Amino acid sequence: MGKIKMNKTMINFALLAMSVIFVLGFTGVTFASSDSGGHGGGNHWLQVDTWKVLNFAILAIGGFLLLKKPAADFFSSRKKNIKDEITALEQKKADAQKQLAEYQDKFDNLDKESKKIVENYIKQGKEAETRIIEEAKAQADKLEDMAKHTIKQEFKSAKAKLQLEIAQKAIKKAGEVIKASISSDDQDKLVDQYLKKVVA
Repeated sequence: MGKIKMNKTMINFALLAMSVIFVLGFTGVTFASSDSGGHGGGNHWLQVDTWKVLNFAILAIGGFLLLKKPAADFFSSRKKNIKDEITALEQKKADAQKQLAEYQDKFDNLDKESKKIVENYIKQGKEAETRIIEEAKAQADKLEDMAKHTIKQEFKSAKAKLQLEIAQKAIKKAGEVIKASISSDDQDKLVDQYLKKVVA
């Protein structure tokens, strides 16, 4: 803050010095041009041009003093605005660089992420394949057990039917053999024995 105040003081001093040098230089040039005429009009210059130069000097100094504060404020506010704009632009630049870095990181990680996703899908596919195979195997084992049980039941049923059929044929055959081997006297004896048992 002190440095800025010192710079303003130096600028004011330089402007005042330049104004004085300009006025003196302008006066010297005018005086020299009036002397070089050789008409003895130096006195005329002193009466007319001196008032013009003084009027101009007073007007210039007055204008300088009147415009010094608004001009300083204008340039100060302009400087502040430019500084604020530069700060805002630098902040935007920093934000853009940060966002660019984030996008670059995302882009760099995109390949890794895609590989990770593919590996995850492959893993899930293998797990599903294993689960499906295990379920199919369990289903096949269940169907095999059911088939074995059904075959066993069918075998028992067929065996029972066959035994019944054999027994029926054996009885029939035995009846035929007995019929052929028993005579009519034997039949009469058997009937008599049966009647005795019933009566008794």
